Amino acid sequence: MTGPSGVGIGWRPEIAGFVAELPGLRFVEVVAEGVPASGPLPPGLTQLRDRAVTVVPHGVRLSLGGAEPVDPARVAHLAAVAQRLDAPLVSEHIAFVRAGGLEAGHLLPLPRSREAVDAVCNNVARAQAELPVPIALEPIAALLDWPDDELTEADFLTEILDRTGALLLLDVANVHANARNRGADPLALLDRLPLERVAYAHVAGGAEHGGFYHDTHTDPVPTAVLELVGALCARRRPPALLLERDGHYPPAAELRAELDALASAAGFPAVT
Repeated sequence: MTGPSGVGIGWRPEIAGFVAELPGLRFVEVVAEGVPASGPLPPGLTQLRDRAVTVVPHGVRLSLGGAEPVDPARVAHLAAVAQRLDAPLVSEHIAFVRAGGLEAGHLLPLPRSREAVDAVCNNVARAQAELPVPIALEPIAALLDWPDDELTEADFLTEILDRTGALLLLDVANVHANARNRGADPLALLDRLPLERVAYAHVAGGAEHGGFYHDTHTDPVPTAVLELVGALCARRRPPALLLERDGHYPPAAELRAELDALASAAGFPAVT
């Protein structure tokens, strides 16, 4: 199995036809919970696998940052999907989505505390024990910092990666959003992260609302995020970059232009 490489795109049923027609495509990412653990795969994914396109399952509901142990059934599903897709790795978020039996329906940020580090590491270890492939962990975009933060974002992430041995899924749009909303320098974070641990990177669009930058995944990728991609690649280019789009899909020509802009910013071959 080879890891993701070059420029990819998030596979969604709504744009499956568009994705299938990208001649240079080498990898996609699919929401793991949307892939059945048994039975027929979505036809578009089967066609991509027949073309030797790498498919990475991306989980959104493990709740690795929850105080409660991860649900074994959810881990088992992620493991089964990874095997079905012959995936080289899986990815999930450093976040929580449930507590006390209640589902939030959203990825929620953790306090950057040592207690939270312990919770994430324990749950990652539980998941790693059942997964057939490595896991890459993605920090999320957050509109707030918890008052009981004890660690900087870089130290929080680095400690989790060091203790678990996990890879990093670096979301460049999240780096931009968090720095914009906190009045911080995104380059300062890049300079303190273990970029050699990046398995691949996300890039997505967002929009300003109510004085905050929201990582919407439904808007065009702004110039500032593309510039941050260039800054990341100047430091250490990740093996692969993936365009995320989760709604308000533009015409095919606009999606191709976004993929081309991402390839240009990173110095990767065009996939269009």
